[in-house]
Amino acid sequence: MLRITRLLPLILLTGCAASATQMQTPPPNDAAHPLTVTLPIGGQYLLSDGGKITYLQLINDSRCPPNVQCIWAGDAEVELRWQPAKGRPTTFSLHTNPTQDTSSNNFTLGSLRTTLKDLERGIAPKATLQISTVSP
Repeated sequence: MLRITRLLPLILLTGCAASATQMQTPPPNDAAHPLTVTLPIGGQYLLSDGGKITYLQLINDSRCPPNVQCIWAGDAEVELRWQPAKGRPTTFSLHTNPTQDTSSNNFTLGSLRTTLKDLERGIAPKATLQISTVSP
């Protein structure tokens, strides 16, 4: 009995660590009801079509700091990877303040569109994505 009580904290901690890395899987969405999901760097989201999206990294963040008056708001760029249910993965980036010709805050993944809605501040900011269905 003494041996089991010594192992119990280790078993409980192992269970907590496993649940922290699980993939987010919200309910299905449609064009009228887009889903919003917030991911940490390395976080994954299971798409309704069986694919998954992973937030890989913060590439750049030149946004104006809070409580500072800037001439330009700046921009932050995050890198994501879409792994379809079948086929090769696609890596793409999204911006908080896209320019008309060179960047975007959304990307179409098959029948789903992913839009960067918000990005926290800091070294490893969480990204808030909106996922909606695109009509063919």
